[in-house]
Amino acid sequence: MTDTTSPVPDTAQRLSQTQRTLPIALLRAREAVLERLRPVLAGEDMTEQQWRIMRVLEERPHIEAKQLSALACIHPSSVTRILQTLEKKKMVRIEKSKTDGRRITISVSRRGTAFIDSVSPEILRIYAEIESIIGRDVIDRTLDQLDRITTALERTR
Repeated sequence: MTDTTSPVPDTAQRLSQTQRTLPIALLRAREAVLERLRPVLAGEDMTEQQWRIMRVLEERPHIEAKQLSALACIHPSSVTRILQTLEKKKMVRIEKSKTDGRRITISVSRRGTAFIDSVSPEILRIYAEIESIIGRDVIDRTLDQLDRITTALERTR
């Protein structure tokens, strides 16, 4: 007797090869970029997540933790832990709200700004190298496409 409750899917119903799926392709591209940046950050005792937080804070001074988490694409509980580390390193200032003790505002400290200024030339050199390899037009088109994907998927949640 044949089991007909779980038929083997035909080729059209099978999952794509992992190397041709969006999640894996995005991870491979991310890794290709970050492997160039990691040595600079590691040499400065800075993790990728700490760097993302520093960059967001540089662009958005006096931001709340929830906004920081969203903009840095880091889970809120991880942001809390990372901020504690950055505060110990004196890279950020954390201030409690005068009106709501549960809310905090985070900003880059002078030491944090000096750190960003000190590593920026090397980071910019790496970005320029990446741009020379793949082209500014490819980077711009890719960023535009990624924005479209993100917007479309967020709209349909």
